[in-house]
Amino acid sequence: MSSFWPIWKRELFAFFVTPLAWVLITVFLLVQGMHFFLLVDHFASAGQAASDQTPLQAFFGNTVLLYVVLFLLVPPMTMRLFAEERRSGTVESLMTAPVSSLAVVLAKYAAVLTTYLAMWAPTTLYVVILRQTGDVDLRVAAAAYLGVVLVGAMYLAIGLLMSAITKSQFLALVLTALLVLALFILGVGEFVAREGTLMHDVCAHVSVWAHMNDFASGIVDSRRLVFYLSVTVLCLFTTVRAVDAWRWS
Repeated sequence: MSSFWPIWKRELFAFFVTPLAWVLITVFLLVQGMHFFLLVDHFASAGQAASDQTPLQAFFGNTVLLYVVLFLLVPPMTMRLFAEERRSGTVESLMTAPVSSLAVVLAKYAAVLTTYLAMWAPTTLYVVILRQTGDVDLRVAAAAYLGVVLVGAMYLAIGLLMSAITKSQFLALVLTALLVLALFILGVGEFVAREGTLMHDVCAHVSVWAHMNDFASGIVDSRRLVFYLSVTVLCLFTTVRAVDAWRWS
């Protein structure tokens, strides 16, 4: 695992020297800033009528905009991780170097996860702003950000896997977007399927919308943690096996 840090640094550098990285970061912060401004304006004008929820709940849980941003953000971030190296042939030198497949996968995943966290870091200023105007439960805020990290970690692991099984960045982007969207739609089925049925239970178990509503309310359910961590680990494990297959071939 001594090769982890060089690959991690190389991936971070490769991401931030491209215009795509700065475009994604700029668009992300602009959209989130507009989202936050509209929410604050709404709560300020609605007064007591909006007392059934907090701005944090509205920002992280009760809005589809959060998921739209993730759908548009994750696929471009992960599409080049392996697909571009396979297309250009640079993956051959990486695979013949004295590095393990596990180190390569974890370093690439850590690099894109670090970038994802860096994108969200400036939004913590919203919590600071809200604390200047009223009471903000920091434990609820921490739970909401935990939810964002878990959802993002799972989506990024899916994107990494899709990039590992194809040589086309565009195809990796499309496959990631379709899988993330399919998971979201399956979760929304919780509100359509009849309660007490197997379909309802399955949809509720994978419902990102319901999960984020819980996190945004300060509820950290261990079942949610197990779900996101299990999917993330499974995707990373499968990616390692795919990389091993290239090495042996």
